[in-house]
Amino acid sequence: MMRSLAARSTLALAAASNVAFAQQAQPPQPPARAIDMALALEAAQTAVSTCLGNDVKGTAAVVDSAGVLRVLLSADGSSKNSAELSPRKAFTASALKLPTSEVAARMEKDPAYKSRIEADTSLYPRPGALPLMVGNDVVGAIGFGGGTTLNGVQGGLRDEACAKAGLEKIKARLK
Repeated sequence: MMRSLAARSTLALAAASNVAFAQQAQPPQPPARAIDMALALEAAQTAVSTCLGNDVKGTAAVVDSAGVLRVLLSADGSSKNSAELSPRKAFTASALKLPTSEVAARMEKDPAYKSRIEADTSLYPRPGALPLMVGNDVVGAIGFGGGTTLNGVQGGLRDEACAKAGLEKIKARLK
């Protein structure tokens, strides 16, 4: 029995060593790319002020390439819902490297794509966010939430227009 216990202990130690070695052997993840904080704040301020000019009280969120929130800016009177959803929209645009309106449109036409997107609960594929690109590289995304359907224009498309205003303000300075 002592010999069996010693053999099991040796096997357990060897297995644990192999797991630890395998974990150490993996290359480190590259750091997330992000825009300068001043640019992120300027983009969010532009998105919020543009929407306020159109009577939309909402929230702008800017995330880095890993989806980490960098800026969250809400207009006076914006809803809790807009503050919760704008970062999720931005995360989705960054992760998929696409405007969320394109993701939503593709989901309507492609059931298999829709199933894949809906299976990932971290994604929120509603219009209102755009990736921040430098060449072919995503450096983050800007998302906006708070628009409601008005005069036949869907809220998400109004949200995207606000996010686009923020992106356009800083686009030439992205690096």
